[in-house]
Amino acid sequence: MTEKGAILIAAEQLRVLVVRLFVAAGLSPAAARDVAEGLVDADLEGVSSHGVMLVDMYLGRIRQGSVSTREAATVVSDRGAAIVLDAGHALGQLTGEQAVGMAVERARRLGAGIVAVRHAFHFGTARRYAVKAAAADCIGIVACNTRPLMPAPGGAERVVGNNPLAIAVPTDGPIPIVLDMATSEAAMGKIRLADKAGEAIPPNWAVTIDGTPTTDPAAAIAGMLLPAAGPKGFGMAFLIDLMCGLLSGGASGAAVQPLYGDFAVPYDCSHLFIAIDVAHFADPAAFRVAAAAAADRLRAGRRAPGVAQLYAPGEIEWRQRQQAEGHVRLEPAVAAMLVRAARELGVSAEPLSAPDEAAEDLSRIQA
Repeated sequence: MTEKGAILIAAEQLRVLVVRLFVAAGLSPAAARDVAEGLVDADLEGVSSHGVMLVDMYLGRIRQGSVSTREAATVVSDRGAAIVLDAGHALGQLTGEQAVGMAVERARRLGAGIVAVRHAFHFGTARRYAVKAAAADCIGIVACNTRPLMPAPGGAERVVGNNPLAIAVPTDGPIPIVLDMATSEAAMGKIRLADKAGEAIPPNWAVTIDGTPTTDPAAAIAGMLLPAAGPKGFGMAFLIDLMCGLLSGGASGAAVQPLYGDFAVPYDCSHLFIAIDVAHFADPAAFRVAAAAAADRLRAGRRAPGVAQLYAPGEIEWRQRQQAEGHVRLEPAVAAMLVRAARELGVSAEPLSAPDEAAEDLSRIQA
């Protein structure tokens, strides 16, 4: 979903701008860089719903106090392979990096590491952390709960979030093998992008508040998301919610607050990070070769009529990043938001122009 007049900007320049904003909001340069990298990487991978469009929401929550500027979670309990952290409502990219690092360290010593995080905040794409574990020769499993967005099969009220799950395995070669999915038919971020762009959504993505299918993104945001694969997606979402919330001792179900609700009220989600060290089970080199071979067999398989290419899980995002060639295509509304945020924080919005300048001037920006 791309608005007419989208702006092409070098990813590194966009990172520098986002770092500038978060430093002005109270983060250290190193922490701001971690957050910026997570957001910009999502845009490079074509997952704009988890990209820099979130900056204004993050900053608004910092300004109103529901997101803290602390840069690490505190350890609540440490029992060898099992750790519980309290994120203290810090930005999820920061506590997510901390948690996956701890899970990998324990996995290398003990075979598996499990880190549950309470009082957490949005951490961007789950795949980011699963892939980091896979790069350390671990199987990475990452999950998160969200506020209720989906009804039970046959239900007419929101009872569970579209809780994401990511699983990555070590593999040879540059292309990761990683599943990253929301348990709804489509992520709420994609619906918000459609709403910003004034575009319709497919009728199987969501229903209105009374359960009627809709193609209107605004009605979908006010209504309910539909689970992927019906009862199967709902069941997976329900169990992810329980694992994240109950293992961490944090929030689950309706205790998780709306991400775009009252910015003064903490989001208060729960995260779960699992790392399984391959070396405790098999030879890591042989595992990587076998995983890569399996992905190659998938790509070489017979294709249905009209299908030009088959992809392994996670490959589409990787190819999107290669095709981006280090540049992000920003929607004009997102670019204008970044400029407004810079003005409010008293920092430069370079390389973007002011939002009230001519649209054609914005569309000429190339970096």
